[in-house]
Amino acid sequence: MERLKNKKTSLDLPSLLVSGGILLFFVIAALINADLVANTVNQLFGISVTYFGILYQLTLLGTFFIALALAISKYGKIRLGNLNKPEMSTFKWISIIMCTLLAGGGIFWAAAEPLSHFLTTPPNFPGIESGTPDAIVPALTTSFIDWGFLAWAILGTLGTIVLMYAHYHKGMPLKPRAFLYPFFGEKIMRNNVFGTIVDAFSIIAVAAGTIGPIGFLGLQAGYGISSLTNLSNTTSLHITIIVLLVIGAAISAVTGIHRGIQFLSSFNVILAIGLIIGVLAFGPGLFIFNNFFESFGLYVNDFISLNTYRGDEAWLSLWTIFFFAWFVGYGPMMAIFAARISRGRTIRELVLAVAIIAPVVTTFWFTVVGGTGIFQELQSPGSISTALDEAGPPAAMMAITQQLPFGEIFGFLFLLATIIFVLTTTDSMSLTISMAISGNGHPPRWLRAFYAIIMGAVAIVLVSLGEGSINALQSFIVVTAAPVVLLLLTTFWTAPKVCKELYQDQIKS
Repeated sequence: MERLKNKKTSLDLPSLLVSGGILLFFVIAALINADLVANTVNQLFGISVTYFGILYQLTLLGTFFIALALAISKYGKIRLGNLNKPEMSTFKWISIIMCTLLAGGGIFWAAAEPLSHFLTTPPNFPGIESGTPDAIVPALTTSFIDWGFLAWAILGTLGTIVLMYAHYHKGMPLKPRAFLYPFFGEKIMRNNVFGTIVDAFSIIAVAAGTIGPIGFLGLQAGYGISSLTNLSNTTSLHITIIVLLVIGAAISAVTGIHRGIQFLSSFNVILAIGLIIGVLAFGPGLFIFNNFFESFGLYVNDFISLNTYRGDEAWLSLWTIFFFAWFVGYGPMMAIFAARISRGRTIRELVLAVAIIAPVVTTFWFTVVGGTGIFQELQSPGSISTALDEAGPPAAMMAITQQLPFGEIFGFLFLLATIIFVLTTTDSMSLTISMAISGNGHPPRWLRAFYAIIMGAVAIVLVSLGEGSINALQSFIVVTAAPVVLLLLTTFWTAPKVCKELYQDQIKS
């Protein structure tokens, strides 16, 4: 045990070289032959969706219900992290959770997804005519499926419990392989091939999932700046935005959780609350409230059937399975991050914040942003859908804000919120990957900056190659989630197991 503790500040070169090498190979291959990379990834995407799609759904469902059961049970009182009280205030804690996990989806998909489902009714709501008032609730409900309780539960409940047990209570390095500590004990922490593979694939999955939002941000912010100014929406503008984002993320990651990351997260939550109030005051407030309650009620009432829908695999691969795979890919590394910021929290607090409060806030946010777009499209057909059809998802947000009073002000503030959402995800994931490489909660500053820069560099290469490369990366996210889901499945047994042990220890003390 002592020998392992002394090693936990050293860099894990095998994991660093394997994960970095695969990401570098992806970029070089894309530069040499982007079409070949896209075709290869799409073939792997099809295999992943066919054979792992249902496993993604079952894993998210199981994680949510087991986490809920642990929180409600006597184990809910267990305090994690060997601290008697939390390290940070509840507001700051939840702010960091929200901003880090919501990422670019906070505005990019909040604007585009509900409207897309409104314009093309999802197949799990047959008989509903698209683009009509009857299509509003199905559109919002479908967005809730993709960004609701299951999505959040996989990011910071069972895995976080296991990692906090392994790291804070047993002294193991804070690495993805620590998920397997309840099975293998200290043996899994030694430099072995299996442990390296677990760590490397977890890093690759979260890197792919973070590079995506960085690329999406370049496209969306480029469109937004072009709409608000006379600048041309060019690749050069997209690259400039990404470079500035990466510089900010690197600085924030270097300053750490209690400074840069905490400040940006708190600021963005306050900004988001202000935007919600502004849209409710100047936009369709009653429409938003009415449809949120009806859609959320349908989501809860038909929870099982909606989350187990398998009727149209092609549609699922574009929406629910894509998002579920994205969140699965984030799962191990987000569990590390959540473990790092949640010391002193009880299991009940953790599950309540991550799996209940965060998704309720997210679904309301999606209704405020996307629901406003739906309202505007109903009032003036083509006002939002034309921009969405011509310029894709990046155009949805600006088209919505331009229809509001003080449209330019709203547009600027939503754009600022988007940038900070992605920035907080990039800095947090740079820190988390660095923790996985170094094995402790305070990795070297240069390593944090390095990962922010390398993820930004990959995004710049992909944006430079065109929209097809970003789409290939989206498919790559689903592919990289396939091995990671097997790791997360182990928590179905290990999380209750460690809860039982921690409960006995805390009773004795």
